[in-house]
Order: sequence, then C-alpha cells, then structure tokens
Amino acid sequence: MRDLRVHDHRRLDATQVYGWNGDHGCGAFAFPSPIDGQSLRVLASSDDGWDHVSVSRSSRVPNWIEMEFIKRKFFEDSETVMQLHLPPSEHINFHPHCLHLWRPHHETIPRPPGWMVAGKRP
Repeated sequence: MRDLRVHDHRRLDATQVYGWNGDHGCGAFAFPSPIDGQSLRVLASSDDGWDHVSVSRSSRVPNWIEMEFIKRKFFEDSETVMQLHLPPSEHINFHPHCLHLWRPHHETIPRPPGWMVAGKRP
C-alpha cells in the first residue's frame, strides 16, 4: 500500500469514531468519484498482515471505474489487489453500499494466466 500521508488533503477527521485520524498506513478519506463527482468514502488500514481499503457511496455501490480509481490511489501500480466473494453464510455487512479491496502482506495473490482472461492461448 502507498504511504497514505500523500492523501492528507483528503483525510477526514475520524477522532470521534476511531479516536485518532490515522497515519501512513490507515485512515478515513473522501475522494470525488471520477464518474459523477459524488463522494467516495474510503477507510484504509494496514495491519494484522493485510492491507484493506473499503469504498462506499451513500446511495449505491461503487462501480468498477470507481474501484479502479481508488485502487490506483491507495496501492502501487505493481501491487495485485483483490475483491472477495465469500459464501453468503460468511457475509458481514455494515454498510449496504460498500466494497472492499484486500492485499495480503506475506503472500502473493495467485492470478490466472493471461490467455484465460484474454481468450488467446500462447
């Protein structure tokens, strides 16, 4: 994950909710959507072996363009990040319009071969 101090101009005052405003690896932020300029609320953390970024909007779930925009803001271009689709029995939902990005610190996220995505065998 990037050093989040680069986004201090977008950092939200989170002292009443979390007791502090974050640091280089965590915090709460607001970014304008590249789609319509509406607020994307972002919570980021980097602890317990994981980078985690949640992205929410007030009236709908963020779309692919918005999630990609936030991925580029919070992670290095060389980092692979994932969204997970868990079994329904393991769903935890604190906000109806929120999606998450994850990156483990000590493991490489496996990826399919490019030909499986692009449909062209090597």
